[in-house]
Amino acid sequence: MDQKKAPKTLEEEISKSSQEAALKGSLKKIRQKFLVMSGKGGVGKTSVSINLALALSRKGFKVGIIDVDIHGPDVPRMLGLDGILTVNEKNRVIPMSYSDNLSVISIESMLPSKDEAIIWRGAMKHSAIRQFIGDVEWGDLDFLVIDSPPGTGDEPLTIAQTIPEAKAIIVTTPQEVSLADVRKSINFCKKVGLDIFGLVENMSGFTCPHCGESFDLFGSGGGQRTADETGISFLGRIPFDMNMVACSDTGVSFQEKYVDSPVTQAFDRIADKMAGEL
Repeated sequence: MDQKKAPKTLEEEISKSSQEAALKGSLKKIRQKFLVMSGKGGVGKTSVSINLALALSRKGFKVGIIDVDIHGPDVPRMLGLDGILTVNEKNRVIPMSYSDNLSVISIESMLPSKDEAIIWRGAMKHSAIRQFIGDVEWGDLDFLVIDSPPGTGDEPLTIAQTIPEAKAIIVTTPQEVSLADVRKSINFCKKVGLDIFGLVENMSGFTCPHCGESFDLFGSGGGQRTADETGISFLGRIPFDMNMVACSDTGVSFQEKYVDSPVTQAFDRIADKMAGEL
C-alpha cells in the first residue's frame, strides 16, 4: 500500500523558509560565481581553483572559495590553513581567512581529524553545500570560486540548482582520455542550463629547467580543439611546473614565490578574463 508523506509541521516550514532567505541573502552579496569542474580526476582542478582565486585576490578583489569536494577536500591543506571553523554571535559560520581578500570554507575545517572519512549520501551533501553558502558569513564578495569534485554527480548538480547564475570553468589536460570526459562535462552543463565560461588546459607542456627544452608530456592543443569543436571559449593553457607540486604539498602560494613564472602569468591572464565579467 502506498504511504503518503507526513505533512510538514509549521516549525519545519518556518525553518525551510529561513534557510531559503539566508541562501538568497548570501548570494545577493556575491557579484560573480564560478564553478570549477572536470570530467575526470587528476587534471589539477583544485590547483586551478585555488590559483585562480589567488590571482583574483592579488588584483584586489574580495574572493571566497567553497570546497565542495566532500569526500576529498584539499583546499585548506594546499593553502596552508589549519584549525576548526567558528561561529559568530549570529550563529553564522566564519570562513577561514587566507588573506584580507581571500576566505575559505571546506568540510575539512569542520572535522577534528583531517584523515576522517566522510561517508554521506546525496541528500546530506546537498544540504551541506547549501549551508556552505547560506549559513556562512561571506559578506560582500566580488567572486565566489567553487571547487567541485570530478565528474557530474551530486555536488555540481547541487551547485547548478542552487546557484543557477553560476558559470562553469572546465579543467582538462591535453590528453585525449581527459578530453573525452570533458565533453561529458560540457553536455552536463547544457542539460542543467549552466553557462560555460570556458575551458582551461592544465599541465600544458613542460620546460626543462636544466636544458630549456620544451616537452608535451600529455600531448598538445587538445583543449583548444575541444573548445573550438564544442563552441565554448578557450581560456588558456597552464604549463606544468614541478614547483607547483612542492608548493601545493607545503601550503605555500606558488604565485607569491614565483611571481614572474609562466604559470603565474597564465593564471593572471585567465583571472583578467574573469574580472571582465564584473
